Amino acid sequence: MTLVLGADLERDLRALGVEPGGVLIAHASLSRLGTVVGGEQAVVRALLDVLGPGGTLVMPSQSWQLCDPAYLADPAVPPSRYDEVRAALPVYDPAWTPTRTMGRVVEALRTLPGTQRSSHPHRSFVAHGPHAAEVLARHDLEDPVGEGSPLAALYVLDAQVLLLGVGYDKCTVLHLAEARSGLPLPTVPNGAPLLVDGRREWVRFDEPVVDDADFEAVGAVFSATGHETVGSVGAAPARLAPVRPLVDLAADWFARTRA
Repeated sequence: MTLVLGADLERDLRALGVEPGGVLIAHASLSRLGTVVGGEQAVVRALLDVLGPGGTLVMPSQSWQLCDPAYLADPAVPPSRYDEVRAALPVYDPAWTPTRTMGRVVEALRTLPGTQRSSHPHRSFVAHGPHAAEVLARHDLEDPVGEGSPLAALYVLDAQVLLLGVGYDKCTVLHLAEARSGLPLPTVPNGAPLLVDGRREWVRFDEPVVDDADFEAVGAVFSATGHETVGSVGAAPARLAPVRPLVDLAADWFARTRA
């Protein structure tokens, strides 16, 4: 396994084209990077150091454990006990609720002092840097990855998206392209335990059904345009792309291929 220092990560990120002072949404697989000295903390530190004091780092920090049990349909939880589960789940706390299935790098950023987190109980994002509050200001319950989400703010801010050891199937901004495709998205009931006027409530809402089955395909189409940079960071394959042209191309592609 390749031994990787923080300085190696910084060198590779700069060579890839991460913009100092920019806004960057990153998706990273720690295991693909090699044996990183300092682990996930070193990865976050390298990303922040390359972005510099004027840059903002963003990552998805989802917490699926707070979903409605009927939505999750876990075979270990019988429907007869759904109401008990709803009553027992802890209230979403942006500062304390852990992520699930998001990886160790995200958790390292989430727990870093100064990191902020959006208000959505299932599909939150974390951000660190001067544009964090702007990125996270709006996160609608019924529109977690569309115009009412931090993804729309990333588009406005002309952000970059970084894929470290993962493919376009993990590229969250493509969900914004789904929302902008003009195609109707079906919805599904969900819910979460939230603080409402200082009191715990189970809040029900409908959210769109998103689909990443063709994200790799649209990623390949985008790659052919030459707008992305491909390289290596540590031992991992890496891709860097501007959010605006990626979302614009994908929205048009979804409209034509999914219709």
